[in-house]
Amino acid sequence: MATGPSSAPALEVFFDGACPFCEREVRFLERRNRRGLVLFTDIAGPGFSPERAGVPWDALMARIHARLADGTLVEGVEVFRRVYALLGFGPLVAVTRLPGLSRLLDAGYDWFARNRMRLAGRCDEGRCEAPRRVAAGRAG
Repeated sequence: MATGPSSAPALEVFFDGACPFCEREVRFLERRNRRGLVLFTDIAGPGFSPERAGVPWDALMARIHARLADGTLVEGVEVFRRVYALLGFGPLVAVTRLPGLSRLLDAGYDWFARNRMRLAGRCDEGRCEAPRRVAAGRAG
């Protein structure tokens, strides 16, 4: 899934569309993306190549990443801050930058990112690893 206007978006978010939690959050955000400021790119979608993001596959699967219009990459909680700020939730974003809350959110996201495969029931024979990409650019 990729959405956005014909002009360049302010932010491109790389998300795992095979993750039910990630997919739900992106659907929520897309409904609020009326001005097309955010482009959501599904890294699990057909034809996606990590080279397009400029981030190795394992890193894309380990944490959410986004690219700003100037090409700068951000990851983790900062991606959500950038998206929510663009979608009009600036006061909420400001609260998430408070020192104690910021550290708590970072720690919570890190825990979620490490455990999302297990939480989503995507473990295979007890192994909870991100699917590997094969040469053809498809998840394996």
